[in-house]
Amino acid sequence: MTAFNDESGSGDALRRALGVNRRRFLSTCTAVAAGAVAAPVLGAAPALAQDRGRGHDHDHGHGRGHVLVPPGKRGIILYTVRDATARDPLASDLPSGFREVFKQLARHGYRQVEFAGYNQHANAPGGASLESVAGAKLLRSWLDDYGLRAQGNHGFIPSSWPLTSADVDTFKKHLEIANILGMDHMGTGGDPTGSSYPADWDVAADKWNALGRIARREGIKLYTHNHDSAYGFLLDGGPLDAQGRPTRSSGIRKLEYFLKVTDPKLVWLEMDIFWAHVAQYKFHTYTAHDGSTREKVFDPAGLVARHNKRYPLFHAKDGVVSTTNGMGYDMVPFGTGVIDYTTFFSRVGERNYHNPMVEDDNSPSATDPAQSLREAKISYDNLAALRSKRH
Repeated sequence: MTAFNDESGSGDALRRALGVNRRRFLSTCTAVAAGAVAAPVLGAAPALAQDRGRGHDHDHGHGRGHVLVPPGKRGIILYTVRDATARDPLASDLPSGFREVFKQLARHGYRQVEFAGYNQHANAPGGASLESVAGAKLLRSWLDDYGLRAQGNHGFIPSSWPLTSADVDTFKKHLEIANILGMDHMGTGGDPTGSSYPADWDVAADKWNALGRIARREGIKLYTHNHDSAYGFLLDGGPLDAQGRPTRSSGIRKLEYFLKVTDPKLVWLEMDIFWAHVAQYKFHTYTAHDGSTREKVFDPAGLVARHNKRYPLFHAKDGVVSTTNGMGYDMVPFGTGVIDYTTFFSRVGERNYHNPMVEDDNSPSATDPAQSLREAKISYDNLAALRSKRH
């Protein structure tokens, strides 16, 4: 088994990255040494992540420590319940539109929401689009009514670079909406670029620094959200392809590079913890400049811990093991999967700084219209139950 490339330089780092306890880690190493595991170590990681200790007990001791996610930091991105905000209130008795969905989420216990745009069903109070100053004021009144706080939006990021005046005006309108809603942060659901080449990430960094400067003048922190590919490896050396582009890697991950070339006072990140674990599963070896294959296991919590203030928001999305979809995991409601959130939140710390937003892309159902809000309650309960482990 090749050495784990981590600052600690020890097997403990690999064990932490894979989220397994010491006994299981040692047994896994024994199995690998004996040739019992044919797949790469990380390929087996989701299957090894069963011993979780999620902390579903409440404040009754049971050997558990402090609450990992304080009540005021428990949030949800509205994409998870997009079918409910889009539901026709004239055709259903279920919560529909922003106002009724806010009311239901507050009943569940949530105190924060992250928007995924400002559209709802046309028959809901306020009409189809609330993407305006007037719409934002209406949304803010409902948030206040139900004790909720807006803490971000996956919204408009200009496609132009250099920025056109029209894009700047639209971007500023969204910053104004964010301020009316009371957000500290505004962002996007996409990666800064889909490229694997440093030159393109340099361009993306220039653009995001410029946008971050505009946002900072309005008192907003601008953030980008990751999918798995953004934690893949840069191609930054070795032989060139026919287009003159590098074909091999130094082992630097794309978003790690982005962290280095963006201004920490202007650009922040929202880690989608599910997709970061997919990246851990998928991108654990790279071809070095000399042509050798090297192993480097991604440690999502370790990256956050090294750049803690750069990650004010998380998507708290869970998964169960999948051996068929190429990602290592299938999405499930928070707390019903195998991703070790107890260890993750314990390691990153700063519990009064981070804002975890529950997300499940698959919660809306074509056959069960109540499913997404029901699963939102399940996810809230599991998020609220997380406790640190006492030793």
